[in-house]
Amino acid sequence: MEASSFLSSNSFTKTTELVPSIKSRLVTYPRKQFNQLQYRRVGIPPSITCSQLGSPSPQDDEKPSTEDDWRSFRARLVAGEQAIRPEEPSSVVDPDVVEDDRPPSISLGGKWAHTIHEPEKGCLLIASERLDGVHIFERTVVLILSTGPVGPTGIILNRPSLMSIKEMRSTALDAAGIFSDRPLFFGGPLEEGLFLVSPKRGSNGVGKSGVFDEVMKGLYYGTKESVGCAAEMVKRNVVGVGDFRFFDGYCGWEREQLKDEIRAGYWTVAACSPSVVGLASVGSIGLWDEILGLVGHKEVR
Repeated sequence: MEASSFLSSNSFTKTTELVPSIKSRLVTYPRKQFNQLQYRRVGIPPSITCSQLGSPSPQDDEKPSTEDDWRSFRARLVAGEQAIRPEEPSSVVDPDVVEDDRPPSISLGGKWAHTIHEPEKGCLLIASERLDGVHIFERTVVLILSTGPVGPTGIILNRPSLMSIKEMRSTALDAAGIFSDRPLFFGGPLEEGLFLVSPKRGSNGVGKSGVFDEVMKGLYYGTKESVGCAAEMVKRNVVGVGDFRFFDGYCGWEREQLKDEIRAGYWTVAACSPSVVGLASVGSIGLWDEILGLVGHKEVR
């Protein structure tokens, strides 16, 4: 496949034959083999100029987030379905007892997660045990940034940082030296510099600037083409240096490839609250266990 990612294979028809070939190819892939995907820019926007920066209007603060509303609404529906436990019908009918058929009232807590059937922007891919032994993707949590027409793209969230941008000499993400001391996380095997930005609560200059793509409420991503704008925002005190997380590399699939991998049992797809994948979770080794706990216990917390 021309734009294949890390689990590319000519066939998914025989699962038992697929696993060893995947593991072998995953471990031995050199990074340069993924250069084909760079010029295709799967899910990566074109160059952005800083002329789009501006001061947000007071009215913008009052606009509700439609996307956040429907995600939370869906989570409440899922929680409601899970809260209902079928009971054996009684053969004795008490005329003095009035049955209440109304669904239980469900309130969402600070963190929630539930499985979904199809990948979508802002969802998570949770590596299954079938990827155990595959060094790059074993116990990974991948945040899907885009599900464009060419194919989905995402970044690995739970690989710790070992070096800073300056130490890695990643000049593409070091605009004017502003971010040189920020840690650089491994985002995937495809070569590209990306970053997440999540401004502190009460500041919406990042979202209203139109420079970055919103992944979920309060969480945005940018590329090396927009890192100059990010540096300019720091200079203007629109956002702080600590509100960024930088990644070396990303993950990408062809359109049907990820669906094949999900059907083969390599990934669990989950929706979650923004608090689950906040900046504090980046590089967290325990993130995989935490999300599996939220999903596996069949409850919304």
